[in-house]
Amino acid sequence: MYLDFSQKLNKVLDGVTKCLIIPHKNPDADALGSSMALSRFLTKLGKRTKIILPNSPPNYLNWMIKNHDIVSYEESPHKIKEYLLKYEIIFALDFNSLKRIGILSKEIEKNNLPIVMIDHHESPEKFSTLSLSKPQIGSTCELVYNVMKSINHKLIDKKIATYIYSGILTDTGSFRFPLTSGDTHTIISELFKKGINHTKIHEKIYDNFSLNRTRLLSITLKNLKLIENLSVAYTILSKENLKRYNFKKGDTEGFVNYGLRIEGVIVSVIFIEDSDENIIKISFRSKNKIDVNKFAKKYFNGGGHKNASGGFSNDSIIETENKFILSIKDFLRV
Repeated sequence: MYLDFSQKLNKVLDGVTKCLIIPHKNPDADALGSSMALSRFLTKLGKRTKIILPNSPPNYLNWMIKNHDIVSYEESPHKIKEYLLKYEIIFALDFNSLKRIGILSKEIEKNNLPIVMIDHHESPEKFSTLSLSKPQIGSTCELVYNVMKSINHKLIDKKIATYIYSGILTDTGSFRFPLTSGDTHTIISELFKKGINHTKIHEKIYDNFSLNRTRLLSITLKNLKLIENLSVAYTILSKENLKRYNFKKGDTEGFVNYGLRIEGVIVSVIFIEDSDENIIKISFRSKNKIDVNKFAKKYFNGGGHKNASGGFSNDSIIETENKFILSIKDFLRV
């Protein structure tokens, strides 16, 4: 599958010298890692690259982009418009709908640049010229690694391997999510041979809590509720909670997973009141056969993966909570 895609990609890239790379809004380690890895790889192929972010990444991922000329549309929209006129092709990484890049999508739609999409989420939309869409793969970094390996494995160095490892590590939940495969671990073995420091990568991503973020986690756990007669846990963070502990983008990353650590719980959900966008952001996690992707799509304007998905609500926090309780009971047919 990768060889066929790589051959098609080589044809698309023939004669192209300038490539734009765009991950989704609020980029996580998989989106940013795949973007950084592909950028370095294409540079080694003799291409000029530029990574455009819809908005700035969370603080805990700043180490990835340190000393790199990364541009945020949120901060420099005029620069982005210039790049779209000067560059020849767009790589869309870790998203399969233009809605996932926010208002930047309007700028993309104005231009007729060819788009290469590499993504692992379900239900891709048709907006790309060439696509590699594999929902059965645990991370976009795994896809990008295999594409690079098919093109020229000798160009994959320690820095590229570090970016790839970071994305695989996080999107597989430290290799515990169901989509983690034997092939995933084979790739990890190959990355180790490139000399990555897996301990240091883990520390940079996970061992970086500020005191405020730690206190916000304590509130998240304190607010945890169980729905009677269901194996469902959920928690709510109000805008007051976020303000009190000086919330910064990325501070709630991973908080939703704590509910699944309770014995017997198969669905965990977190509701976050976002005063900037005036919506309730929702993250869903599940175990076994419970498909929170379907649930998010049906009830909360969302989507993602079978066991990890997201959505949002335009209602108040109380209305959203009540809707969730009724809808999860309906979904699980209780």
